[in-house]
Amino acid sequence: MKPLVSAMQAWSCFVISVFAIIILSILGAAFKNNHEEFVGGIEQPEDGPAVASTIFIAVFVYIGFLVFCGLQGLLHMRESRRGAIAL
Repeated sequence: MKPLVSAMQAWSCFVISVFAIIILSILGAAFKNNHEEFVGGIEQPEDGPAVASTIFIAVFVYIGFLVFCGLQGLLHMRESRRGAIAL
């Protein structure tokens, strides 16, 4: 199987996805617990769990990117061990 993207793009996407998953998970947890800094205060909380569900959907999208880009990076590693010339 041949990689679809270059090795630099695959590993960059992998690293960006890791950081996005971490940051968005923290934000999603804060919204899910109606943290007052994110939902407008204690007196009038907005709908934090609805926002959290949207953020967690984005986390799942980034998990998909993480898997895809990680597999692309591994394909490049496997290809380079065989002695293929990288262009």
